[in-house]
Amino acid sequence: MKKFSFKEMLDGLLGSTPAPAQLQQQFPEKLNVKDFQAMNIVRHGFPHQPTALAFDPVQKLLAIGTKTGSLRLLGRPGVDIHVRHDGDPAVLQIAFLVNEGALVTACTDDTLNMWNIRQKIPEVVHTLKFQRERTTCISLPLQSKWLYVGTEKGNVHIVNIESFVVSGYIINWNKAIELSRKNHPGPVTCLVDNPVDSNKLLIGFETGLLVLWDLRTKAADVRWQSAEPLRSVCWLSDGKQFMSSHADGSLCTWSVKTPQRPVATQFPHAKTRENGQQEPCKAIQKVSWLSTRAGLPRPGSLLLCVGPRPARPSEPYVIFTGGLGHDTAGRTPSVTVMHGRTTTVLEMEHNVVDFIALVDTPYPSEFQDPYGIVVLLQNDLVVVDLTSPGYPCFENPYPMDLHGSTVTSCTYLADCPGDLVPALYSVGTAKQNRTGFSEKEWPITGGTWGTGGNSYPEVVITGHADGSVKFWDATAVSFQVLYKLKVSRVLERQRRSQDGDTEDQLAVQQVVLCPESRQLAVAGASYVIHFRFSRNEKNAEVPCLEIPIVYETYGDSDRDPPSGDPAVTVRPADTIAGVNGKKAELSLPVRCRSGPIRRPPGFHPELVCITPAVNGEPPGVISSVAVNSAYGLLAYGNESGLVIVDTVQRTCLLNLGTPDLYGPADPYQRAPRSPKQRAEEADLGRSPDSEQINGLCLSPTAGKQGGVGSVSPRGRDVQRSRSQERLDTQQTASRSSSLSSLENISSEAIVCLQFADTFVNKSESSTCPCLLVGTSLGSTLIVQVALPRSADRATQAVSVAPTGSIFRLNGAMQCIALLDCSGARIPAAAETWRDGNKERTRTPSRPTVSSCGSLSEAGGGDGQLLVLVSDKQARVLATPSHSCLCKLQITETSFVVRAEIISLKDSVCLVCYLANGRLNSYSLPSLRPLMEVEFLPLSDLRMARTFCISNHGHGLYLCSPSEIQKFTISSEFCTQLQDMVGELFLACDMPELPQQGFLKGLFGGGVRSLDREELFGETSGKASRSVAKLLTGPTAQAEQLQARVSSTGGDVGRARQAMIERGQKLSKLEDRTEQLMADADNFSSTAHQLMMRYKDKKWYQL
Repeated sequence: MKKFSFKEMLDGLLGSTPAPAQLQQQFPEKLNVKDFQAMNIVRHGFPHQPTALAFDPVQKLLAIGTKTGSLRLLGRPGVDIHVRHDGDPAVLQIAFLVNEGALVTACTDDTLNMWNIRQKIPEVVHTLKFQRERTTCISLPLQSKWLYVGTEKGNVHIVNIESFVVSGYIINWNKAIELSRKNHPGPVTCLVDNPVDSNKLLIGFETGLLVLWDLRTKAADVRWQSAEPLRSVCWLSDGKQFMSSHADGSLCTWSVKTPQRPVATQFPHAKTRENGQQEPCKAIQKVSWLSTRAGLPRPGSLLLCVGPRPARPSEPYVIFTGGLGHDTAGRTPSVTVMHGRTTTVLEMEHNVVDFIALVDTPYPSEFQDPYGIVVLLQNDLVVVDLTSPGYPCFENPYPMDLHGSTVTSCTYLADCPGDLVPALYSVGTAKQNRTGFSEKEWPITGGTWGTGGNSYPEVVITGHADGSVKFWDATAVSFQVLYKLKVSRVLERQRRSQDGDTEDQLAVQQVVLCPESRQLAVAGASYVIHFRFSRNEKNAEVPCLEIPIVYETYGDSDRDPPSGDPAVTVRPADTIAGVNGKKAELSLPVRCRSGPIRRPPGFHPELVCITPAVNGEPPGVISSVAVNSAYGLLAYGNESGLVIVDTVQRTCLLNLGTPDLYGPADPYQRAPRSPKQRAEEADLGRSPDSEQINGLCLSPTAGKQGGVGSVSPRGRDVQRSRSQERLDTQQTASRSSSLSSLENISSEAIVCLQFADTFVNKSESSTCPCLLVGTSLGSTLIVQVALPRSADRATQAVSVAPTGSIFRLNGAMQCIALLDCSGARIPAAAETWRDGNKERTRTPSRPTVSSCGSLSEAGGGDGQLLVLVSDKQARVLATPSHSCLCKLQITETSFVVRAEIISLKDSVCLVCYLANGRLNSYSLPSLRPLMEVEFLPLSDLRMARTFCISNHGHGLYLCSPSEIQKFTISSEFCTQLQDMVGELFLACDMPELPQQGFLKGLFGGGVRSLDREELFGETSGKASRSVAKLLTGPTAQAEQLQARVSSTGGDVGRARQAMIERGQKLSKLEDRTEQLMADADNFSSTAHQLMMRYKDKKWYQL
């Protein structure tokens, strides 16, 4: 049970904190529970850990299955649907029902799933689970409703895809093998229908046994036995030959008429050694044998061409993956294309998972004439053009290069200025001249786009481990790259340390963009770069500031700190002494490139700030960044302290350790950084100079004239101001270790920064520029900023100083925001972007919010509301009185991963994502719960690092290393989503089957059909119930409904029987009651007669 202090009870009785109902009256809140609904919108990126691939040649749709049970359906660019299997089983194989709007998936949990893709969001119609055997492969002949299923035990079952019922027809492994065979043939690896005779089914077993099964006679026609394990099989369109690939890197051609041995065996990539033996090769995992009407010469190939002669007419294509030599070092994954005497090896960057040849005809008995190959790699999707010389690749229009380098940060801006997306596109994607790709159109053109869209643009910014920053247009359900920025053009890596640290030094940790002014701040572990957007190209040197953020603590209680020094002293690195009075050693983890740098149109680097290591101790990771174009300031902090930089004059204004931001009111007892006394501590006992007291940081190269990559302070070395004198007074005050808290704190990181115009303290009557600083211990501090006049901004110094105002919450701070008197959020001041002397003109897409001079009675004449959110609590304060209007305990057992204050339907609310997977929303300023749903459990740090929530209730997170999941909490957007999502299935006619010639029909050379219904239908009997169980679908639902009806009928019958028995008992009771009543009447009559008899007689007459 929660305990309350006397003060809290008294505050509750006196009403010092207005109730939410009172706040709702004083601050009308438009949002209610009906406005919120959590729903996934769309998933972008490359499917993580792909396992299966399928293509519908009529609908032009591509399906990709993954190891985690995801299924991605791709059509034309912009048509991208993601669905997921229940239980997240890996997808083994996918089979389209060609031009029927459905597909079947086989998963590792031994289930077969029928998906209906005629609707915008596909759903599972049937699920059949095999209970006694594990499924290994499936095969669905064209325009057939019977699915062949191979199992690990070597049996073949047949399933009706309409009812998802297993047929009584079964091909047992012991009937498929010869009687003389003594061992098991192994699992079924291949099932292929003969293209010209549907009565023949080719069954391939893992041990190399191949069986041509006659479905009518239920017997094996022909058997072949290869010497090596089997990997795949493919028929030629004439139905007389087929090709198999094996584990030793060989391809075998077999004829139906010669069962003893293969017609031909070849090792495409085997080389002969000096001793005359062939080198061993890797397995060929898959082979496709595709016929053509007329072979065309291929002038040139990518890597390897064998034979000078062109391909002869009607020579088929042989496409396979694998088969390269084992002992060749540096062999990369490849796909080999053999056409006639020409062999072309297409090298791939990643391992090949699967491939499919693109053909126009769905009929396997016709000439395929492939025009492309879809190659599914472990981390990419490649489509090769087979109709162009050299086999170039198509340029992939899908956003599948998201993970080209590991994503390390995400920033999401919804409802940004309308001209931002065109500006980024004009300097980015529009100017890219990519060569080496096919000139033909993208061949996957299925589906159609949605009809709806957003009225506001959305931009996603991703930071990557290689130091690159990508800008994406994420409006509605689209996701296209706009612009790419590389930090490596400004910074260069230092050599790796000898301790084996493999972390990328240029990895982007945070990205902050001011969309109004188009100023950008990119932060890594030890650097911050300030950019400005420009449409013009120029060459210029990038100035650099080297700003160490360090502080030392004197942990020896028996030793007094230096005279006048507090227990925690900020010591700029160029003034910290080392051994024998020498200055501390500075080592830069990254270095700014020297000399002029070419700046193409886009974001130009204006200033670089680097945090060097001091005396070999690596600097703390930069944990928070903020930039304000109206103030011309950049602020960032790490686990040690805070830095404020003037981006106009390019000087460091403030460099303080976090404890010194408190001044004498520090509520914590600071622990020493290291328990060991270092030899150089004696040298650190010197009295600090003026630079240390002021908390300023000068560049280590400040004394050099014209130093490359550094900026020296203007004019005098140290500029003192009123704020700095005030800081001197705060620092020289005694800081007792017994101030307030018994906590022993070793570090306090800066985790939240927000520039704003607000009240400095309770005595202020007007607002002024400030920096609100949130720490990992739940403190919020205010740093005042004194700006000169606009005309003197470039020449006069900016003054900054802590004010001593402190707000404390439990847990680390998450976000800070200001609301005006109407409850609307006050946006940060920002200048308008200008390119040279031209000022942009734009149509504002966001409502402007004006600040009021005073609040209502709840604030006692205050002017603003300050909203503070930590990972445990939320609080709304009225400023400048600092009175608490409302407070909320968000969680006690978990913690808030990400909290944002967003705008939704012309109002604001607080959205919190908790580590236990809950997504909560609260109204402002009353903190009334609006939504609490189980959204997504926090599974890894990647999700916590990239989880973003923006305006209009939209958010996203990195759901896998290569995929971004976009979601919304707006119920209004959920209703519009159906119009935005495209259609997958478009009704169209099947291509006509070419008429067979008279001679083929006369002599039986054409396609022979099979009445599968007669073989596999009711006449075949029913399969055993223990073979498979129907989990979902109309039949299963009917069975469940029938069971429920039977159960309900039984209950009703029992109730009726009980009612009858009760009626009988009531009848007997009624009879007994009537008998008793009759007996009572008889007794009354007898008594009356007796009374009348003795009525007139005396006593002596009795």
